[in-house]
Amino acid sequence: MQGEGTRDRGQEKIFANLEVFTGSQQSVHRGTLPPGILPASAPRHLQPPTPTPTEPQESHFPWSRHPGPRIHHTSPHVDFPLWGLRCQQQDACRPHLASVEFSVDSYDVTVDEELGDIQLIKIEKRKYWFHDDWYLKYITVKTPCGDYIEFPCYRWISGEGEIVLRDGQAKLACDDQIHVLKQHRRKELETRQKQYRWMEWNPGFPLSIDAKCHKDLPRDIQFDSEKGVDFVLNYSKAMENLFINSFMHMFQSSWSDFADFEKIFVRISNTISERVMNHWQEDLMFGYQFLNGCNPVMIQRCLKLPDNLPVTTEMVECSLERQLTLEQEIEQGNIFIVDFKLLDGIDANKTDPCTLQFLAAPICLLYKNLANKIVPIAIQLNQVPGEENPIFLPSDAKYDWLLAKIWVRSSDFHVHQTITHLLRTHLVSEVFGIAMYRQLPAVHPIFKLLVAHVRFTIAINTKAREQLICEYGLFDKANATGGGGHVQMVQRAMQDLTYTSLCFPESIKARGMDNAEDIPYYFYRDDGLLVWEAIKTFVAEVVDIYYESDQVVEEDQELQDFVKDVYMYGMRGKKASGFPKSIKTKEKLCEYLTVVIFTASAQHAAVNFGQYDWCSWIPNAPPTMRAPPPTAKGVVTIEQIVETLPDRGRSCWHLGAVWALSQFQDNELFLGMYPEEHFIEKPVKEAMARFRKNLDSIVSVIAERNKNKKLPYYYLSPDRIPNSVAI
Repeated sequence: MQGEGTRDRGQEKIFANLEVFTGSQQSVHRGTLPPGILPASAPRHLQPPTPTPTEPQESHFPWSRHPGPRIHHTSPHVDFPLWGLRCQQQDACRPHLASVEFSVDSYDVTVDEELGDIQLIKIEKRKYWFHDDWYLKYITVKTPCGDYIEFPCYRWISGEGEIVLRDGQAKLACDDQIHVLKQHRRKELETRQKQYRWMEWNPGFPLSIDAKCHKDLPRDIQFDSEKGVDFVLNYSKAMENLFINSFMHMFQSSWSDFADFEKIFVRISNTISERVMNHWQEDLMFGYQFLNGCNPVMIQRCLKLPDNLPVTTEMVECSLERQLTLEQEIEQGNIFIVDFKLLDGIDANKTDPCTLQFLAAPICLLYKNLANKIVPIAIQLNQVPGEENPIFLPSDAKYDWLLAKIWVRSSDFHVHQTITHLLRTHLVSEVFGIAMYRQLPAVHPIFKLLVAHVRFTIAINTKAREQLICEYGLFDKANATGGGGHVQMVQRAMQDLTYTSLCFPESIKARGMDNAEDIPYYFYRDDGLLVWEAIKTFVAEVVDIYYESDQVVEEDQELQDFVKDVYMYGMRGKKASGFPKSIKTKEKLCEYLTVVIFTASAQHAAVNFGQYDWCSWIPNAPPTMRAPPPTAKGVVTIEQIVETLPDRGRSCWHLGAVWALSQFQDNELFLGMYPEEHFIEKPVKEAMARFRKNLDSIVSVIAERNKNKKLPYYYLSPDRIPNSVAI
């Protein structure tokens, strides 16, 4: 038997090499060596990485730290009971125990009777006085006839812990006919349901994990190093790395002009952020961001002017290039709209009594010109029309029009951060993750399929509730929706969070943005559809392996409980959400699983990793505004705009945030990468290989399109899409 595991030791890992050979005389070999020392014959995948030289650190464990193939004290005591099933015994399993204590020496343990087919392996670890959590990847058993049985684990064993493992073959509940396997399946879920409890963090929110802080989470879903996801530390480090930490406490201190913002702007040659800085005032750049910026989900085709936006042809005729009336342009599909009505009535941040902060709820009308580019033609800054809520136009004075566009960009930033990003990727993915752990045992094929796509999601959300979006959290420092406005926004947006809106092709079609010939530069749509289809094809292949028919889907009670948990607790049982209570066909199951994976991977990547590109130039995405929207035309000056934009302190905290949030995690796993081999079946591994090949072809298509583009779009290139929401 071979196994690979690591044990947490501060900065280090302890690697354990385990072997068991089953036969008429069952022998067990176990051994460990100090970090970095494994026998030359050890398999490559068990060899630890070459250590990076570091400063000597105090050891918290009672063994020698100097090099050499010896160890002075024993490691944790670990027992491996094996459940063997004789071929003629179909109704019972008998445990056989082989117990050894890890040390530098090896031990042989003889089992005098043949075990038969191995059904379960139980790993028991005894607790010592020091911190000795042990992470076990897998165990491999070699049978007398030379076959190998994989027992995937990929879990932590803590304290007086124990884990019972089944072999790696994915099984539905209907496939288990042996009592001990049915019992194991049931007990695993009972244990998980005690660990993964639903909690209401705020009224009206999707339910989340019942944990006040990161250390309260089950060990298996915690980050390897909590320090790496400390928002306060990361934001502070980001400001230090960007050389802007000298400004971070300069609240109420205004910038002198637009050029003054360059003092905190990091210029990196040929990047999108630098192009934004140079062209942010242009209407073409303004319109382009609704297609391919951080928040490409708001724009929709205008079929009829809303009653509260009284725009006339006379107002915008200088912007219309086809010699048509506004109504005719609407009929031909050339008018688009972005409506920020969600922000209407949201309370602005009042946590700093020295700084008044303001919000608007604008409506922006856009036009597709003869070059098929999207440009703004009218902006109303609040929802109720009137004399003190004028409609700003490109023909107005330069600074009137510029300030109106800045208000739209600021509003777009708020909706992006709180709804598009937080609610519709982070919180939704957490719902899927909690329901998966509660209702699907590790042997279930859907658990094996989804577990990589919820990796660290519950942990990052818990850290966010602990430090970022909590009362007096980091979100309050720079954002006008801090201090409770962001909570109101999520509560309001839950009314529009539907299952269909998470189905990428349907969401594009619902906004009238699906015609590629008509709207040729919508790369978010084009790339997203490619990735959606690749995921759906892969999911369908896996579903076909384990579900022979629709009836098998309908009768899979564990699957139905998973879907029901999402509906009842995540979506609060709201029928209007359109989330299914059950799934009855393979086709619907494939769509559902595609939603789960796409939301956690591609959708999150599309709206997260461009934040520094598009939001680092503060005037293009102000996190707050320090003066109310203008109520008249012809009075705006450059000085007024600068006084309205964020002060130096808030600008720095904002810049640190968008920098930190735009970075990939260390050892990031990208779409199609499954280093943890939960699946052992050859057909699934072949499906994974085809999936990766399909994704590689998408990478090539996107790279070819981006050649020589001044504004390349790469957020949905699969080699830049992490498997899960983990930042």
